[in-house]
Amino acid sequence: MRSTSTEQLPIRTISSLTGVNAITLRAWERRYGLIQPLRTPKGHRLYTHSHVEQIRRVLMLVERGVPISRVRELLDSEPRARARPHHGPFQDYLEQMAAAIARFDEFEIDRVYDQALSLHPIEQVTKLLLLPLLAHLGERWGSLSGAIAEEHFFAMYLRSKLGARLQHSARYASGPRIVAACAPGEQHEIGLLLFALEANAAGLRTVLLGANTPFEDVALAQQHAQAQAVVISSSVAPAPELLKIALQKLTRQIGAPVFVGGSTALTHRQAIAAAGAIALGADIQDGVQLIVATLKSKESKS
Repeated sequence: MRSTSTEQLPIRTISSLTGVNAITLRAWERRYGLIQPLRTPKGHRLYTHSHVEQIRRVLMLVERGVPISRVRELLDSEPRARARPHHGPFQDYLEQMAAAIARFDEFEIDRVYDQALSLHPIEQVTKLLLLPLLAHLGERWGSLSGAIAEEHFFAMYLRSKLGARLQHSARYASGPRIVAACAPGEQHEIGLLLFALEANAAGLRTVLLGANTPFEDVALAQQHAQAQAVVISSSVAPAPELLKIALQKLTRQIGAPVFVGGSTALTHRQAIAAAGAIALGADIQDGVQLIVATLKSKESKS
């Protein structure tokens, strides 16, 4: 699962992600000029993950006691301050870590990573450093000699770091149990590990199956673990029959919500929905919130 800000989502999905109902979102737009969505040719509202960030900022200001009528004024006064984290230290960290990876210098990677964690929240480090760095390394695969070795080297380093954090965070998760696995043919599991950390932080208990997991094994794990949902991570182009046949069979077999995250969820959203699964997109934090909202909704109806 990799971060993106270009995915367009309907208002009902945004409501699930943020907890703000559709009526309120429309009122903010019409009365106060807040959260201006995109529009389809038929006039339906579409939102991006940038809109999600705006909504969360509005909620934070309102919770601090700021009248909704003054929120727009405050938001307009701070765009430069909010943009700094994306272009300041995190860009420097990324360049330093990329250079260290090119030299296979684990000591320097450790130094920069620890420095970032000592100064910034772990959520920011994941979103603004690790995910962009993984995307950067992935883009080099087809153009530079040795790029695959670099990515594998960094993946091994990160797997060790994330594994220790996962073991620690799992102790405190007490919510619904979910099975999380990479789709068949998907060998990159770092995105899945980052997802599991975010899921644990949200209280979900994750059963991790790792890379390249057959759907038959996913179904068995879900049944034996009595998990309330399944999450599939996929960033490679799936085989034609994977979504149309295998994913549909999985959703029918387990009788629990099946979510698909990663770039496949962006490029094959309709096929995922047709198979009876739910496309998460590629933003980890928003994906976890959608899972939590879906499970809460299902629990309230049962």
